[in-house]
Amino acid sequence: MIASLLLIPLTFYGCVPQSSIQDGFSIYLTRDDIPVSRMQELSNWELADKPVISIDDIVSYTGDTHEIELTADAYERVTTMRVPTSGKSFVVCANKKQIYRGAFWTPLSSQSFNGVTIWVYPSLHEGNVIALELGYPSPGFYQGKDPRSNPEIFQSLEKAGKLK
Repeated sequence: MIASLLLIPLTFYGCVPQSSIQDGFSIYLTRDDIPVSRMQELSNWELADKPVISIDDIVSYTGDTHEIELTADAYERVTTMRVPTSGKSFVVCANKKQIYRGAFWTPLSSQSFNGVTIWVYPSLHEGNVIALELGYPSPGFYQGKDPRSNPEIFQSLEKAGKLK
């Protein structure tokens, strides 16, 4: 009887969605698919209901290169995403707090971009790896402070055992 009572909290704990315990590092699309050209106009964006990349989708994150090794499913989801040549806005979050913005970008675009990008194109890296890059088509198009090494992001990745 006593043993049964002690197991009840563990049973309910297992029913709590993991995301309500700790969201960790995640990348969200914007709720209304805000155009990249409007990125600077808004101070806080409404996020889509679910992240496009969650902490559970990440195998590892290399801090000095900002390369993210994804699970096979997440990699396919990202690299097959439909991205216009003007980009697709995203928000990088740590524990649901918006840290910085960027855009998924296609290497087929002829437009430059002054922001953080994830190039949606398979085979740019070995394995199931994507990278958070500065500027498009090269880092020379980026101006400003690099937001990718934010301590809150690294803390959430380290806490989840994903930071290399």
